[in-house]
Amino acid sequence: MEQSAFLFTTRGSQHLAVRIAEYYGQELGKLKVVEFSDGEYQPAFEQSIRGARVFLIGSTFQPSDNLMELLLMCDAAKRASAKNITVVIPYYGYARQDRKDAPRVPIGAKLVAKMLQAAGATRVMTMDLHADQIQGFFEIPVDHLYASTLFVDYISGLNLDNLTIASPDMGGAKRAQNYAKHFNADIVICHKERKVANQVENMMLIGDVVGKNVVLVDDMIDTAGTLCKAADLIMEKGALSVRAIATHPVLSGQAYERLNNSQLAEIAVTDSIPLKNNSVSKIKVLSCAPLFADVMHMVHSNKSISSKFII
Repeated sequence: MEQSAFLFTTRGSQHLAVRIAEYYGQELGKLKVVEFSDGEYQPAFEQSIRGARVFLIGSTFQPSDNLMELLLMCDAAKRASAKNITVVIPYYGYARQDRKDAPRVPIGAKLVAKMLQAAGATRVMTMDLHADQIQGFFEIPVDHLYASTLFVDYISGLNLDNLTIASPDMGGAKRAQNYAKHFNADIVICHKERKVANQVENMMLIGDVVGKNVVLVDDMIDTAGTLCKAADLIMEKGALSVRAIATHPVLSGQAYERLNNSQLAEIAVTDSIPLKNNSVSKIKVLSCAPLFADVMHMVHSNKSISSKFII
């Protein structure tokens, strides 16, 4: 008889973990977090996990306490003699630091990978990494899932004529190309120039959008500056409508205000990160909980997960 797995969550990802547990078919495990007066905290499992597989669910968005809490849970599980420790990280923070693109800067994505392994993780499950090569920073198995499983159905349900897929920057061209190929649609690319992070200096459009219904594809929305500028440019060039899909709603700074005032008809995101502001009616949230629950079942049963990859 197959042994049950245990599901636990960081406090920052409670919103998603509850839904994952519901789809998985069992309740979250018992975990308490003791807080000291100076802000330090200590997670503790309140049930035996000796010899078991544990899934530790936690997106590592800011503040960095979310990452630290996940690391402490890993260490606690290792010291409690868990056999398999799978960290489920719907949003992998620090993923934008995937290379040394300037002198004297860290490769944060690799540092996080090394910390997770040192803490005791034996497997990683994540979704839409900012760069695919981050998988190579790990010496343990990585299940890299794609939100296209959710977004393909969303785009199909729009029933748009003259569909065109767009990337807001050159870095997302491959992702946009995969969607365009799946829908047999045209593709356009926005080329942007930046002098400092989170600030677009100039942007130009490569391709034709006249009379087209355009869907912008990205892995995350941070300040929304690039996305909104791309939407404005696309409409200026003659598009009928423009929408966006983005896996991770980081949404910092003036992002909510920008999206609300933009020419985007709708923005579809997942619940990998909880929304801080629910007042923007343009934002549609698609839950990734069923996807993670299904893959967690497959991993626990040692089954192939290839059926979950659409594009």
